Parts: sequence; C-alpha cells; structure tokens
Amino acid sequence: MARWVALCPSDELNDGQREVFGVDGVWIAVFNVGGVLYAIEDLCTHDGNVLAFDRDDRPSALVGHEIECPRHGGRFDIRNGKATRSPAEIDVRWFETRVVDNQIQVQVDA
Repeated sequence: MARWVALCPSDELNDGQREVFGVDGVWIAVFNVGGVLYAIEDLCTHDGNVLAFDRDDRPSALVGHEIECPRHGGRFDIRNGKATRSPAEIDVRWFETRVVDNQIQVQVDA
C-alpha cells in the first residue's frame, strides 16, 4: 500500500528549482518546471550515482523535461522516469506528487 509523505512547504521550491529529499532510505529529486512538480529517484540507473546535482553541487542540466546525468550524459524524463538517451537504458523510479495544505508530497510504498 502506498502512502503520501510531506517533503517541504510548496513555496520553498520555486519554478526552475529542484531539491533532493531523503525518504525511507531513498533519495528523491523533486523538480518544479513551469509550476508543475515532478519527482524521480535521484539515482542514475547506468552508474549508480546521483542525477540532480553534479559532484560540485551544481544543478545537472535539465533539457526540457529530461535530466542529464552529469557523468556520462544519459538522460531520464522527469515526467515518468523513462530512460531517453544512452548510456541510460533502465528507467529511474518515478513518484507521483501533489500539494496539500501548502506541503509538497510524494507517494511512496508503505
């Protein structure tokens, strides 16, 4: 059974921003693109490293709705987690999002 987990107030993640949250041992990257929230696991399925930020804590490239892995250039669609460019071939985990009482929430497995 799935449950909703509150991450932060919605006014703390403005358009064009992203943030990574730890939930039950999983790092979840949440993106605000044009006022719409998207969430994926912050884990490149190609090499097992983070996606949302590079090693110097700079935001990784977001090309449209695709996050580009800062190491090898693989891409994932943040709207559904699909791998869209090699060397990434396995989709990344995707999370449903919503805002309730001014709190950004993601749905996770119970």
